[in-house]
Amino acid sequence: MISVLFADDHEMVRIGVSAYLSAQPDIEVIAEADGGQAAVDLALEHRPDIILMDLVMDEMDGIEATKQITEQWPEAKVIIVTSFLDDEKVYPALEAGATSYMLKTSKADEIAKAIRSTYEGQSILEPEVTGKIMTKMRTPNPAYLHEQLTEREKEVLLLMAEGKSNQEISEQLFIAMKTVKVHVSNILGKLEVSDRTQAVIYAFKHDLVK
Repeated sequence: MISVLFADDHEMVRIGVSAYLSAQPDIEVIAEADGGQAAVDLALEHRPDIILMDLVMDEMDGIEATKQITEQWPEAKVIIVTSFLDDEKVYPALEAGATSYMLKTSKADEIAKAIRSTYEGQSILEPEVTGKIMTKMRTPNPAYLHEQLTEREKEVLLLMAEGKSNQEISEQLFIAMKTVKVHVSNILGKLEVSDRTQAVIYAFKHDLVK
């Protein structure tokens, strides 16, 4: 079972989404939070596999809550689920440590799919979010950190940008899972980023993804 903490200040949203998720055979909503501080407290208490995080909440917004959670628990996997697609929301949320970014216009089954994919190690970004990242962050290409990457590491990075999990990368490149993990670790180190999401953002920013 994939354990989930759902943080949203709208009770009806929590009831509806939690009911749908709890009906899934592999997902269990173990706690709900109606504000940012409650989300932080419950996340650190229960250590769920996935945290669904709204952005605009009382006491503390989702960005600050995500930041506090990931600072104290770096392995946390936070999926932002929000109505906002503004630059001042998207980039700070990803920089705070969010793994995936979904819109509330997504269907319930799409959120369930995002939970499973994020749990497996993928980063899920709505097409609108990916488009904003590509539009805003692509830059000309003098010398960058990615020039340190080996050809194999570049292949792995491109597959990460496609949302592939370590298992899928292993199967596609015919290399061991342990080798994939080493490549991912090397990529994060060479690009000076802390997680897969930031590595993918770097790839878009520096025009490595066509």
